[in-house]
Amino acid sequence: MNENQEQPLKERQRGPVTLRRDRSSESTTTDQRLLDARGPSDWVHTDPWRVMRIQAEFVEGFGALAELPKAVTVFGSARTKPDHPEYEIGRKLGGALAEAGFAVITGGGPGSMEAVNRGASEAGGYSVGLGIELPFEQGLNPWVDLGVNFRYFFARKTMFIKYAQAFICLPGGFGTLDELFEALTLVQTKKVTKFPVVLFGRSYWQGLYDWLHDSVEAGGKIGAKDMQLLHLTDDIDDAVRVVQDAYRAWEQVH
Repeated sequence: MNENQEQPLKERQRGPVTLRRDRSSESTTTDQRLLDARGPSDWVHTDPWRVMRIQAEFVEGFGALAELPKAVTVFGSARTKPDHPEYEIGRKLGGALAEAGFAVITGGGPGSMEAVNRGASEAGGYSVGLGIELPFEQGLNPWVDLGVNFRYFFARKTMFIKYAQAFICLPGGFGTLDELFEALTLVQTKKVTKFPVVLFGRSYWQGLYDWLHDSVEAGGKIGAKDMQLLHLTDDIDDAVRVVQDAYRAWEQVH
């Protein structure tokens, strides 16, 4: 690199705070400091004050998203490269949801999240990103129109559910699986209703789907109706149809 050429700027989010250059290399996150029980006993004095920060995150999230139109939360891997077919699928999915009148909500990061935000933004839709403080991910992708950064996973998870009418899961890792099973649990226990969960990408999700059917359901750990909470597809129009049908059913109740 030419010495006159600018070096890429290191950047990391800490809740609503942006850290750059040397400050971006802090080794711990707010969630870690809250949940890690090891260390000195000063947590007795600091934890009550953390409640105020947690409360502030909920207030900020509720305030920012209160007037959001009908929306769909889409999850997927942050590691998906822009030249990967899954990126283009995410982009088309974001555009299709926007054209159907839905805002899209993602984790605001790179990869499949960026693709969905990009597709929605390019289609003239509402593109939302809910970021999280992590030691290995940078800030919100440039296709986010409305972004909120969180310190605590549990506050962010609430926003993903509260302001969406459906979940669509593109191929992803632990984070996607975490959100998938949390959503299924909330629907199964009727904490949320009329809330479809779509697994997009048969070749990726079929093994998990079969295991749930052949082992978990067959072993009596879930019921046949629980399997019906999942919709497996390779078709963008089909995914959007499932979302629209569920939203119409929700409207009839409300």
